[in-house]
Amino acid sequence: MPLNILLLVIGMVLLFLGSEWLVRGASSLALSLAVRPVIVGLTIVAFATSAPELLVSITASIKGSGGISIGNVIGSNVINIALVLGLCSIIKPIDINSQIVNRELLFMCFVSVLFLLMTLDGRMGRVDGFILLVLQFLFIIYGIFTSKDKNAVTVEGKISERKEFFRLGLLIIVGLLALGYGAHIVVKAAVFIAKEFGLSEVFIGLSIVAFGTSLPELATSGVAIIKDKSDLSIGNVVGSNIFNICLVMGFVGFFSPIDVDNKVNFFESPLMIIMAFSLYYLGLKRKIITQKHGLIYVGCFFLYIFVSFILA
Repeated sequence: MPLNILLLVIGMVLLFLGSEWLVRGASSLALSLAVRPVIVGLTIVAFATSAPELLVSITASIKGSGGISIGNVIGSNVINIALVLGLCSIIKPIDINSQIVNRELLFMCFVSVLFLLMTLDGRMGRVDGFILLVLQFLFIIYGIFTSKDKNAVTVEGKISERKEFFRLGLLIIVGLLALGYGAHIVVKAAVFIAKEFGLSEVFIGLSIVAFGTSLPELATSGVAIIKDKSDLSIGNVVGSNIFNICLVMGFVGFFSPIDVDNKVNFFESPLMIIMAFSLYYLGLKRKIITQKHGLIYVGCFFLYIFVSFILA
C-alpha cells in the first residue's frame, strides 16, 4: 500500500511537470505568433492541460478500468470550475469576456448536456465517440479562424530561428513523455488503492485522479490571474472542459467503448452541468466572477467530494 501511494504521488508530479512543460512550450509558440490570449487558452493551453485527462482516460479504458476513465472526465470538469476558478477568483476577481459567453461558454454547456444524454443508456459507444470527435474538430476549426490578434506584434523571425524552435519543440516532447508515463503510474496505483479500500473506481476517478489531472489547469489559471491575464485563465478552463468531453470521451468512446455506471447520472453529471450553466450565467449577467462567487464555488467542490464519497 505505501508503495502504491508513493507511486500515485510520483505519477501526479509527473502529470503536473509534464503539463507545465507542454503548456510553456505550446503557449510561448502560439503567443509569439500573435494568437489572441483567449484563443490560446481555449485551444493550445486547454489541449495541453487536458493531456493528462486524455492519457489517463485512454490508459484506464484500455486496462478495463472504465470507471476511472469516466470519473476522471466528470470530476475534472467539476473541479476546473468549482476549485480552479473558485480559488483563482478568491485571489483576484475574474473578468469574463462577452465574446466567450455567447460562443465558447454556450458550447461548453451544450456538450455537457449532450454528454449526460449519451450516457443515460449506460454506455459510451463508438457512435457517441464519433459525434463528440466531430464536435471537437469543429471547435478547433473555429479556433483557427478566430485565432489572430490584429493588435499584436508578431515575432515570427525569432521563432523561425532553429535554436528557439528546437527548444520549444523539445519542451513539448519532454512534456508529452512525462504525461504519458505519469498517466500510466497514476492509473495503476489508483486501481490498486481503490480495491484495497473497497472504493469504486468511479469515485477514485472522480476525486483523486481528477484532482491530480486538474493540477495543470489550477497552476496555469493561477499564474495567469497573478499576471493579470484573465482571458487566458477563463479560456483555459472552458477550453479544457470542452476538450475533456469532446476529445477525451470522444476518443475513448470511439476507440475503446466503455460501460458507464448509471449512478454518476444522478449526481456527478448533473453537478457538472450545473457548474457549466452557473459560469454561463455569471458571464451573461455579471461579466465577472467575484470573490464571493469564488467562495461559493470552493464550497461546491467540498460538497461534491463529500457526496461522491457517501454515494461510493
